[in-house]
Amino acid sequence: MKQSRRTVLASAATAAAALAAAPHRVFGTAPYGFVRQQRTLRVLGTHVTLQQPIRERAEKDLGIKLHFHPSGSASVLHQASTRPESFDLYEQWSNSIRVLWQAGSIQPLDTSRLVYWDEINSLTKTGKLTPHGRIGAGDAPNQLLYVQRDGSLAARETKRISFLPYVHNVDSFAYDASVVPRGVAYQTESWGWLLDPRWAGRVALCNEPTIGLFDVALAAQSKGLIEFDDIGNLSKAEITALFRILVGLRREGHFRGVWNSVPRSVELMRGGEAVIESMFSPGVSALRADNIDCVYAAPKEGYRAWHGVMCLSAAASPTAQDAAYEYMNWWLSGWPGAFIARQGYYISNPQRSRREMTEPEWDYWYAGKRAATDLRGTDGRVVVRRGETRTGGSYERRFSNVAVWNTVMENYEYTLSAWNEFLTAN
Repeated sequence: MKQSRRTVLASAATAAAALAAAPHRVFGTAPYGFVRQQRTLRVLGTHVTLQQPIRERAEKDLGIKLHFHPSGSASVLHQASTRPESFDLYEQWSNSIRVLWQAGSIQPLDTSRLVYWDEINSLTKTGKLTPHGRIGAGDAPNQLLYVQRDGSLAARETKRISFLPYVHNVDSFAYDASVVPRGVAYQTESWGWLLDPRWAGRVALCNEPTIGLFDVALAAQSKGLIEFDDIGNLSKAEITALFRILVGLRREGHFRGVWNSVPRSVELMRGGEAVIESMFSPGVSALRADNIDCVYAAPKEGYRAWHGVMCLSAAASPTAQDAAYEYMNWWLSGWPGAFIARQGYYISNPQRSRREMTEPEWDYWYAGKRAATDLRGTDGRVVVRRGETRTGGSYERRFSNVAVWNTVMENYEYTLSAWNEFLTAN
């Protein structure tokens, strides 16, 4: 995808405007000698990882003052792509890499400064965890990871990378099983359920063109309403045809609406406004903690996957760069990966985090086994009850069934106007 800096920045601004307009166990000190100087690190990202317990623990372990600046994904991307001097470290998802890299807002990372680089598993480095797993369409993170001699990003291994791989997961939709009949993972659960007329008026979507768009594209294709040559890189004609379908459904009242944050997605289902919707893992955990029979589907068509990225600002000072590397290394040191596992997320070097998890936690979250005991989430509430199994099974099985990755397509700008038309249709 070739775009000018002006085009990239305009795209980020358009995305932000469109979305804004839409109706443990704790271990002791870190495992190696972090430099303990009182410095400040400004971290820009979303509420997914910029959480208070993480900040408090990192400051305690590192002796670095962390300033977290969480916001919505579109506004975060816009700020990062237009004002690299406003942050030191950027945390979001791999689908933002192309925009940031072409804008010149981030700089390469040196793998020799990443203490646990050799422990990072093959998902990011090769695109899959198992030999027979599907890489998935779109921007698989290995295709964006390595910085080439000419400054481009590609899958060929080098010593410089565009981002640190850390948290990741596969997403799908969730449904209230007290209303929507429970399906069978990988057999009857289908993205097409989002467009089932039985749930008209009670369907909600994630308000993000690089996320929600793929949810409805998978749904429309599953229902036989449209067929795509490459679901990870839709043509303008395919985008036009897809949104003709979606705008029609919205005008008929099929969609309850869209959500911009995990708390809002939880409110929609908790209040009964939505019985099926795009959902992230923490939202499912929150609903289950409220004793709502929320099921996170394992669609037969495959998941929509995402990969978290940590990126170093092009404007970061040498002191800020040192602090950023320490913080990145800390994220892969064990405790953070165990913490985020309790909200359903994976870490790129899971074996180190396994040491910070109980055996029942590891067996449920990673191995796909039945929970031997009740398990608590990051807020201390029970989110998994004894005897339950994680939908979709083990880490390996879930990531062997990726249909598409969150992606900034070649026609990304075109999707922005189409998505905005969908949001404002009445």
